[in-house]
Amino acid sequence: MSADATILDGPALWPAQAHVPSVLGRQIVIERAEGSYVYTTGGRRLFDGTAGLWHANIGHSHPELAAAAHNQMLKLETYHIFARFVNDQALALAERLAGLSPIENPRIILNSGGSDAIDVACKLARRHWQREGRTTKTTILSREHAYHGLHAYGTSIAGLDFNREGYGSESLVPETRRVPVHDIDALKSTIAELGAENIAAIVTEPIQGTGGVNPPVAGYLETLQQLCRENDILVILDEVITGFGRTGTMFAAQRFGLDPDLITFAKGVTSGYAPLGGVIVSPKIWQPFYVDDATTPIFRHGATYAGHATSCAVAMANLDVLEREDLLPRVTELEKLLVAQLKQLAAQRRSIADVRVAGFLGGVTLQDGIAAESVTDKLIDLGFISRPLRGNTLQISPPFIATNDELTQFVSAIDHVLQEEEAK
Repeated sequence: MSADATILDGPALWPAQAHVPSVLGRQIVIERAEGSYVYTTGGRRLFDGTAGLWHANIGHSHPELAAAAHNQMLKLETYHIFARFVNDQALALAERLAGLSPIENPRIILNSGGSDAIDVACKLARRHWQREGRTTKTTILSREHAYHGLHAYGTSIAGLDFNREGYGSESLVPETRRVPVHDIDALKSTIAELGAENIAAIVTEPIQGTGGVNPPVAGYLETLQQLCRENDILVILDEVITGFGRTGTMFAAQRFGLDPDLITFAKGVTSGYAPLGGVIVSPKIWQPFYVDDATTPIFRHGATYAGHATSCAVAMANLDVLEREDLLPRVTELEKLLVAQLKQLAAQRRSIADVRVAGFLGGVTLQDGIAAESVTDKLIDLGFISRPLRGNTLQISPPFIATNDELTQFVSAIDHVLQEEEAK
């Protein structure tokens, strides 16, 4: 095997989620950001049409969050929350999240991000059934096209095959199974085939993000939840992308009228200003671990930076901004504008196969003859960041502070690139 010396002698940093030879020499180095824009080391100003990786909800470089981190670090950077120890910021954030939760009377598990949260939630689902004495309930279901992070469990339940391949087995954690994305009958068949007595939980994004921005068909999530209730299967709602306002409600569970057993969160809890994630746990799951009895089991969760004091202080400041600046109602306004803009775009561009919007999340699926990767490269040349997703789809998910004019200009840039592609 040979390799280009210029690639082998490249930067020490291994790029994430990349075919390395394709990106080295083409990397865009971001050095600062403000509001809805990021700036490169070469001085270019780019509209952040993806809010980073779906997370920069309140925009970049907000001074209030910087001050929260600074002030907290001067007082206490962090202290762990194992056993008898806890820090005041973790306690305060957990109480606030419990008050915002669509699950009544929850407990909050804090950790470092979305992938951590998925690992913990899947383990907790299995641990719940083992404690109940129903020891065969071990399989975790998930949907095709799903993305749930890249830790061992997230890799195992991924509905994107390329994230599961190459590790020597079909699934790193063996007891997993995918079901079709919107097919309740197929879910019923899978439950009948495996036996409900062998299924611990199903994990689902309310709106699939990386899988191509796939909103649920009408009634799907509600029917899925009812089917799980009838079969004693836990519902784990992955709100890592949708949580904290992206759908116009604090959680997508509230938008769709859901009452899951576990909710995973990350990204929007700090708007990406500090690494933080966690799990919202319903009473039927947490209460047995709280019984005052010598035989009460321990759920072995926890990481060094779980409940990190500075991250929690930043999260509290982020929630303050969301509430004070009325950004959730603003998301609803932006959703209406995005729907109108993309409908118009689809009507005038034959290169578009489909457009989808749910909350301030949009996907533009292109016809096979035009590659999303090429379109996103050309958008960067025009000063706009999008991202190619599964299914030849362009991602649209700017910060909540984006103006109507900025969103219109972003969609106009997509139109311009597609017009040029169609003329070839």
